[in-house]
Amino acid sequence: MKWRLQEGRGEAVYQIGVEDNGLLVGLSEDELKASLRTLRRMAEKVGADITVLRECNVAYDADLPRRIAEVLIRKVPDDQQFLDLRVAMLGNVDSGKSTLLGVLTQGELDNGRGRARLNLFRHLHEIQSGRTSSISFEILGFNSKGEVVNYSGSQTAEVICENASKMITFIDLAGHHKYLKTTIFGLTSYCPDFAMLVVSANTGIAGTTREHLGLAMALKLPFFIVISKADLCSKGTIERTARQLEAVLKQPGCNKVPLLVTSHHDALTAAHQFSQSASVTPIFTLSSVNGLNLDLLKVFLNVLPPLTNSKEQEELMQQLAEFQVDEIYSVPEVGTVVGGTLYSGICREGERLVVGPTDTGQFLPLSVCSIQRNRSACRVLRAGQAATLALGSFDRALLRKGMVMVSPEMQPTVSSVFEAEIVLLFHTRTVRAGFQVTVHVGNVRQTAIVELIHGKEELRTGEKAVVRFRFIKHPEYLKVGAKLLFRQGVTKGIGLVTKVIPQHSTQ
Repeated sequence: MKWRLQEGRGEAVYQIGVEDNGLLVGLSEDELKASLRTLRRMAEKVGADITVLRECNVAYDADLPRRIAEVLIRKVPDDQQFLDLRVAMLGNVDSGKSTLLGVLTQGELDNGRGRARLNLFRHLHEIQSGRTSSISFEILGFNSKGEVVNYSGSQTAEVICENASKMITFIDLAGHHKYLKTTIFGLTSYCPDFAMLVVSANTGIAGTTREHLGLAMALKLPFFIVISKADLCSKGTIERTARQLEAVLKQPGCNKVPLLVTSHHDALTAAHQFSQSASVTPIFTLSSVNGLNLDLLKVFLNVLPPLTNSKEQEELMQQLAEFQVDEIYSVPEVGTVVGGTLYSGICREGERLVVGPTDTGQFLPLSVCSIQRNRSACRVLRAGQAATLALGSFDRALLRKGMVMVSPEMQPTVSSVFEAEIVLLFHTRTVRAGFQVTVHVGNVRQTAIVELIHGKEELRTGEKAVVRFRFIKHPEYLKVGAKLLFRQGVTKGIGLVTKVIPQHSTQ
């Protein structure tokens, strides 16, 4: 008997020896081997691979030893090169985010002085200070058997993509408070599936840790926690940090169930429960210097399924193409290149799209010359995938972050005025009409003025209201239902766009 525990896009975890009602009956040794052989033959027929995650004995029959097995079945869909999962890195400055990322993706432990993070930094001042100030991306692959595929052995990104059937793309975000706007932009624009909150064992919950936790909660982004630098602390210090985290997670504002991962069995259980329930928060304790429990984090990431199932993915691909522009580059002999995420539809080489809105609200025609995913050439881009698109001789000066590239048939609508149902999370006094805030909606980041608070003259901390905003610089492409974050100094709030007042519509 097989009972499906979880199913993501292209992979599933099954238990052999479990009744449909959850009863652990088990199988004899010969029956289990026969069941595994049958399952492998079935997998070969459909081009899938099977990995036995764990086996254990069950006390169902005292006279006959019985066992159950849990297996991972993975098959990359025919229209994809690999399964894709995006994880945002959150945590306070100096908590060890970039170092952990370097160890995972480079395959070499750190020397205790930050050597592992050097390959991740993009600017000289980051190397000199050891602090991330920009958004960077790194990849970690798993092959069909669950083995790690990374940069160890001088492998290139192209080789990793070729050999991996599942790819984890890490989005390394800044931890310092002065780079908060960059961190928020990374969370709202790059559409991560999960977040990894890194907390240093020796400092505990400090600096921007609570703020980053609040951002993940506000965006309803599932997150798990890593307690880093375990090699620097005593067992008592690590336990104290874990207790701090558990207390925060159990507070009324969070209502999370902490799950401390200390074994291979815990890692598999955590991946299952984390994917099934948003209230469960796995907690890992590890070290990037001596490698403590790094294997448990890798097991967890290998088994963790994507959030979007095949049906939802198919529905998104049926829609017209919409690509969010997050980065803009000029590449010698290539021309203008944009990076971002395809929110819906399908984009192919040679595709004709329109990009905008410009400062006057117009959309300009262009053509996609080539596509790259994870630094590898790609002919077709599908909804939910991040990539860079070469636009050839298109003038870079006409582009900016926050634009979208959409199908001409969409007839995109732009606006400078919109309404949102918001909750004011914190403000020292009251918010009134005329108050200016920085608004984050997807890849849009712009200052807006509060024009009107419906039904009220002022808004205080914790209160809800429908508010009308007006962008002060230029119109933006917004959609009803989009998540919204706004901030100004210590003022913070969240909400949903409820109404977009069109400025004009153009092709």
